[in-house]
Amino acid sequence: MIKSFIVDSTCNDMRIDRWLRNKIGKFPQSLIEKTLRIGKIKINKKKVKSSFKIKTNDQIDLYNFDFKEKITDKKIIFKPSNEVIKANEDLIIDDNDDYVVLNKSAGISVQGGTKSKKNLVDIFSKSKIFEGTKPYSVHRLDKDTSGVFIMAKNRKTAQLFTSLFRLRKVHKTYLAICNGEIENTSGEWNDELLRYENGKKIFEKAKTIFKVIDKNSNSSLVQMKPITGRKHQLRKQLFNIGHSIYGDKKYRSSISEKRVNKDLMLHAYQIKFMINDKKYTYNALLPDYFKKMLKIKRLNFVNLK
Repeated sequence: MIKSFIVDSTCNDMRIDRWLRNKIGKFPQSLIEKTLRIGKIKINKKKVKSSFKIKTNDQIDLYNFDFKEKITDKKIIFKPSNEVIKANEDLIIDDNDDYVVLNKSAGISVQGGTKSKKNLVDIFSKSKIFEGTKPYSVHRLDKDTSGVFIMAKNRKTAQLFTSLFRLRKVHKTYLAICNGEIENTSGEWNDELLRYENGKKIFEKAKTIFKVIDKNSNSSLVQMKPITGRKHQLRKQLFNIGHSIYGDKKYRSSISEKRVNKDLMLHAYQIKFMINDKKYTYNALLPDYFKKMLKIKRLNFVNLK
């Protein structure tokens, strides 16, 4: 269902978010911005940002929404469809013709497995965002890790991202809240991490560049940029130096940490890459439980550039 409006002269040069509040009804700025990002609201058939200023005779289209058209001070009461507010669809950072960037919630797997009943690929395969195509997972993010995650919309883009990751041309930055005070404020971790495959021990070289953003005698907030991409690399490396991540049930430095927090304090904060000589940078906002832990542990965080 499409609902269309033509902008009259009284609204010339008005921001689209203000127009929506004035004409449609009161709803959160976050919902406005998300709805614009995923193309559920378009101006003259094009996606725009919330700061876009509309002009007289512009056409505003609202797609796939359910409306209750009550006349209340000449406003239409706006009710978003189930898809927009569906809890399983994580916050969308960017959505274009080739890929979607998400701020993945903790507790949900990227792909299905023997222990994963709910996963992003299955959820989004039923979404209109991937109508006429299907989601391709192009990298990994642990189930209990939150943060920036990319899914391609077609095989060609999936192969491109796979190549970029293989050539280490995708740069990821993680944040973690760790147990204890990390002595060195910056440097590199170079390890040979152990994993098992069919009962056989396998050692893999792992490299991470790190920087301690803030610390005290109790805890540390550390920024990490993995150069290699080993399974559980960051969690293992912090465990190896005696500063396991709060909420990590598998790699835990002390039994007492079990009672500290149920959520894993590891967040994929930023991802950078380049396609056709154009640089792309995406940041994923910190989850509320992460910000709460920073406050509890008296740690300060300044957003990265």
